[in-house]
Amino acid sequence: MITVIGESLVDIISDPRRPREVQEHPGGSPLNVAVGTARLGLATNLVTHYADDRYGLMIEGHLHSNGVTAVRGGSAPTSTATATLNPDGAASYVFGISWDINGASLPALAAVEASTHVHTGSIAAVLPPGAQATLALVRAAREHATVSFDPNCRPGISPDAAAARTQAELFVAASDVVKASDEDLAWLYPDRALEESLQAWLELGPALVALTRGANGPVIITRHGRVKMPAEAVTVADTVGAGDSFMAGLVSGLAQLDALGAGGRQRLRDITPGELHALAAYANRAAAITCSRPGANPPTSAELGSLTGSLTAMEG
Repeated sequence: MITVIGESLVDIISDPRRPREVQEHPGGSPLNVAVGTARLGLATNLVTHYADDRYGLMIEGHLHSNGVTAVRGGSAPTSTATATLNPDGAASYVFGISWDINGASLPALAAVEASTHVHTGSIAAVLPPGAQATLALVRAAREHATVSFDPNCRPGISPDAAAARTQAELFVAASDVVKASDEDLAWLYPDRALEESLQAWLELGPALVALTRGANGPVIITRHGRVKMPAEAVTVADTVGAGDSFMAGLVSGLAQLDALGAGGRQRLRDITPGELHALAAYANRAAAITCSRPGANPPTSAELGSLTGSLTAMEG
């Protein structure tokens, strides 16, 4: 069982290449990760907020159709993110968002306690009042579950980089697996090199830290190894949700390696260089598939295949 904690919202996408089309899609980084892990065959809960309004019903239908179980609290209207795509498909956002899971503390804790792995990040990790509840749930999970975190920084929501850096480091220290983009680390730590920031985060406690670099591909480091590879060559429709698909691929790959849960924590720390390379390639492929089609549309297990099969082929 996987539990993801974080925001749900509706992306309203404007593409200058198709100016007459405005698209509306359920989104939010945690929601995208939850859909991604569910499509890759993992039983998934999402602790989140959305209202019983038009956008909330859109989100609820999307979660239900992908087999994600929602645990929701809060009372505000459903959040939105208006994304404008530039000519190469990259998105910039304007948000109308709140993050609060009041009223769901007991079912949220029950979901976390029943889980092998807990993931959080993005707006849910920094925006009050829900950020405090999110951190408490993550800390409660550590006794019996592994934890992953993706800061997925949104300066438009939390413009104070120093405060966001402090908050991110609290979650990094509570996590086993951390993933960040080059844009995240450049904003959080403008005065040091990206891989220096990766190494500093590894020293805070995680077993594995991953960096995504868009078309330049990922870098993943552990205490025993380092993997760097280019992004897969695809025709990019847009990059919406690519990092979230990478994160879902990491979680799924680690599940296939039996490296999740309190009992898998040592297995996670002992991942071999070959396994690390296969894991990076698996998550990289998940992101590439998402980039090849419009919107946050992560791959299914049938599309992505298995990490263990790829690893066996590589070792052979």
